[in-house]
Amino acid sequence: MDGGEEVRVETTPYCCPTCDGGEVTGHSRVRRNRKTRSLSTSAASSSLEYRRTQSLHGPSPVTTFGPKACMLQNPHAVMHIQDPASQRLTWNKPPKSVLVIKKIRDASLLQPFKELCIFLTEVKNMIVYVEKKILEDPAISGDENFGAITKKFCSFTEDLDDLSNRVDFIICLGGDGTLLYASSLFQESVPPVMAFHLGSLGFLTPFKFDTYQSQVNQIIEGNAAIVLRSRLKVRVLKENWEKKARVDEKGIILTNRDVESSRKAVQYQVLNEVVVDRGPSSYLSNVDLFLDGHLITTVQGDGLIVSTPTGSTAYAVAAGASMIHPNVPAIMITPICPHSLSFRPIVVPAGVELKIMLSREARNTAWVSFDGRKRQEICHGDSITITTSCFPVPSICFRDPVNDWFESLAQCLHWNVRKKQNYLSSEDEEF
Repeated sequence: MDGGEEVRVETTPYCCPTCDGGEVTGHSRVRRNRKTRSLSTSAASSSLEYRRTQSLHGPSPVTTFGPKACMLQNPHAVMHIQDPASQRLTWNKPPKSVLVIKKIRDASLLQPFKELCIFLTEVKNMIVYVEKKILEDPAISGDENFGAITKKFCSFTEDLDDLSNRVDFIICLGGDGTLLYASSLFQESVPPVMAFHLGSLGFLTPFKFDTYQSQVNQIIEGNAAIVLRSRLKVRVLKENWEKKARVDEKGIILTNRDVESSRKAVQYQVLNEVVVDRGPSSYLSNVDLFLDGHLITTVQGDGLIVSTPTGSTAYAVAAGASMIHPNVPAIMITPICPHSLSFRPIVVPAGVELKIMLSREARNTAWVSFDGRKRQEICHGDSITITTSCFPVPSICFRDPVNDWFESLAQCLHWNVRKKQNYLSSEDEEF
């Protein structure tokens, strides 16, 4: 299924009791029948024709993570957005299972991986889940001393096995990509994620492996701060055109030009960004961008990035966007090399619904990827719908969400690093 969740189209109403508490079939039907209008329409006609039914602040995120973890509620929370410093992890029941994700084909991670797994199984008596392709690595399968430990593991295969309600928390060994991969394994509630910095950049991996035992013990005891990294709920709707041949009474094919269309929808949860680009074509990409059913602009350039606040420090910042703290409820829209001097990146409220389609005038198709994976072609008639997901990634902090973020800006991106200006003495002031 390519990691996506296949859903039916226009046959059953979409319900989200966590976000809206009811069906939105009528709302969707009105949106389909309504003609698109530009933002130049008068405010008076706008208020009569269109009425918001969603909160601009986005859905209130689900604060239960996996079968046993949840966020300690703060009674002083305002607008469902807690003070970042007050977001703490707590357990309804002691955690018993852990998913260990290791960067593949990295020999430097073999020893940390083995040490961690031995500690979790032998010392903490936990059920350890490891991906099957990790255990098939000759460096692991060929280790006789470690073989007795691997027999106690529970293995799984991506896209085949469902880990929902099996894993209490996740430990990542590697770089930022391991955290993105962990997010992709869970299409709904995500267990708390503890990420060790054993990769190259490490913007999302605040923990050092030197003192892993004491740090893991703190997490098991529930003594940790967390940051809720919002995700994007992305729905790709594709038009499948199938040729139907017309046959006469004698069985002779008369024509094969008649076509029938059917729709297929796949849903993804995206932590960093959705990227729409021109692919291998030399022509400009030409895509229409809608916000809550209104055409707001046509993107002519190399492509478009729709990112979360977490993704704002990834591809988006390389394309000239601002950096947004993960606790800010927002969606960022960033053009990639737009053929316009005035097209700047913008930030929209988390509760809006974006829709991307090929323009009628587009000379070529477009391509889309989700956190750098599941790349696929977008043709005329296809659409990509994006909004904030109800299921964030609860990322465990080394200190707290604010300090960790600024530490990553300074250490990983060298934010505002400059040689300091010399002090001006009193003698120099005379000149």
